[in-house]
Amino acid sequence: MRWICALFVGSWAAFAGATDEPKVFLPYTKPTLIAHRGASADAPEHTIAAYELALKHGADFVEPDLQMTKDGVLVCLHDTTLERTTDVAKVYPDRVKEIRGKKTWPVAEFTLAEIQKLDAGSWKDAKFAGARVVTFQQMIDTVKGKAGIIPETKAPEVYGKLGLNMEKALMEALKANKLDTPGADPKTPIIIQSFSAASLKALRKDHGCKLPLVYLLGAGEASKDELKRTKEFADGIAPNKALVLARPGLVADAHELGLSVTVWTFRSGQTGKFKSVREEMAHFLKELKVDAVFTDNTDQFPRK
Repeated sequence: MRWICALFVGSWAAFAGATDEPKVFLPYTKPTLIAHRGASADAPEHTIAAYELALKHGADFVEPDLQMTKDGVLVCLHDTTLERTTDVAKVYPDRVKEIRGKKTWPVAEFTLAEIQKLDAGSWKDAKFAGARVVTFQQMIDTVKGKAGIIPETKAPEVYGKLGLNMEKALMEALKANKLDTPGADPKTPIIIQSFSAASLKALRKDHGCKLPLVYLLGAGEASKDELKRTKEFADGIAPNKALVLARPGLVADAHELGLSVTVWTFRSGQTGKFKSVREEMAHFLKELKVDAVFTDNTDQFPRK
């Protein structure tokens, strides 16, 4: 924890004369823009095009959701299945599974070579035809040195039951890229997030992870007692924006415990009472004092 304390003191000292910027909690050093699945409003999520556009828009961090292939490779996909964002139904019609009455193609039943035959762009727009599912390594190669990376261990228990260890694979990938320790590459800070407390605990205890960990909150996990329990294994929380609007005091409660607050997800067309997604993000950052926001609309981040 010494590195956290040192950075904490340094970050607050850096803000002593910066009256135009709200103070934020570690691991952030300024109000932070996180590209949700890349610049996913304008390009197909979790493709090279989405990641590159997020960088062009000045994203501080880019988010890859992680899934695992049958042969144990980390790939960047939000869903545990392939049908929503690829043409898997056309390419592999005979490999469909029916789960609870729904036709589906689980990621874990396909090898990387099979998955990379799929078109992961046409569903968004014909101009993205031919985009491929991105491996975590390809994502790192695209973003490293240009922005931070905030991977999410997605459904790690699903893969654990299949003998695939997502936490181990993640730490091995970060180590191979010399990104597995805090400050290893100042241009590419790493934060790991998950809805799975067990996954975050495994990263700390079983894999010796010293990187900042952020716990994505579900419903009913925002009480002070829950936050205190979260503090035992994470450095920050990530509630959805509805949870923060319903209980704005959540931000102060988290900050009192030294937990950063990252809020999801801001996107045009889903801004509630706010006139624009830019105005909505500005409210959360400046009025509600959150530290970072996930947004699909990376070009709309309020910088002033």
